[in-house]
Amino acid sequence: MKTDSIARRILGWKLNRWDRWYDGEKGVFIHDADFQPELNLNHAMLIVDRLEEMGFTYTVKGVSRVCFNEICATGETLAQAITNAAYSIVEHHSTADSTRMWQKMC
Repeated sequence: MKTDSIARRILGWKLNRWDRWYDGEKGVFIHDADFQPELNLNHAMLIVDRLEEMGFTYTVKGVSRVCFNEICATGETLAQAITNAAYSIVEHHSTADSTRMWQKMC
């Protein structure tokens, strides 16, 4: 659920079927096994890049604590901390102001 929410809401990927997304910008399908941001730092950095494009400031605060602006999270690894912080952004902005934010993101 966490990865799916990040893929759709932050990266702008569309769910193509139960086990893959479609990246409309690049015109490629991404199988869920090929996007594991909690386990793969390169995948997590895709999230960082996208959030920075949207105006978020990424800050590393220790080995496994990161912040995007005022939203911070920890994890057992840096990749997990990035994923947790990104998911916090998704949760944080799923209230009344979500329409404006998601229009900007997608």
